[in-house]
Amino acid sequence: MTTAQVQEQLASPADPDAHREMTRVGINVAKSYGIKTPVLRGIVRQIGKDHSLALERWESGISDARHLAYMVDVPARIDESQMEDWASDFDSWAVTDPACFGLFRQTAFAYDKAVEWSERNEEFVKRDGFVLMAGLVVHDKRAPDGNFLKFFPIIDRESDDDRNFVKKAVNWALRSIGKRSIVLNQAAIDTAGDIQKRGTRAARWIAADAIRELIGDKDQARLKKR
Repeated sequence: MTTAQVQEQLASPADPDAHREMTRVGINVAKSYGIKTPVLRGIVRQIGKDHSLALERWESGISDARHLAYMVDVPARIDESQMEDWASDFDSWAVTDPACFGLFRQTAFAYDKAVEWSERNEEFVKRDGFVLMAGLVVHDKRAPDGNFLKFFPIIDRESDDDRNFVKKAVNWALRSIGKRSIVLNQAAIDTAGDIQKRGTRAARWIAADAIRELIGDKDQARLKKR
């Protein structure tokens, strides 16, 4: 499929239902064609993997095109410069979360960027540092527990950030790591206890929500079967 053909399909008449759903979850429809995910996936299947097209579509600034970009990009061809370029555009969880959870966590720089971005001030860049942590612990099946134990001091450190998209990602990372193994589960519960002692509103919420899930019968039973 040529670039022109891709653009023609992306720029087809907007789906009003898609735009309404985007508005409901806080996505700027002025930067969206209003394409539903199944339709977009159909376009992606026709394209296959195409790194150059991914870079081009990301630069368009249109959310649907950026969804397509991270779906067709090739992890092995992504370098740190591209990750930083895309990070500078992070402005919505709806695009950047799946870009990090699905694509960037497959790159050779994922662990480093998880740490680096957790220290950044920009809300969505910082958020996606923790999204990378969650993506890595879920998908990097062969990684030792030690790869994830090092994230706990970072999670603790950033648990006072009360910005909605940051605190939810911190919580997401903490819960995800705690579901990986019995060792990580106990370490996550201990970290949540330390976070709770910080006393800030964000820390109290992050800790309480994580502890409730991590000590729950469902997660404990699953971990004991491993």
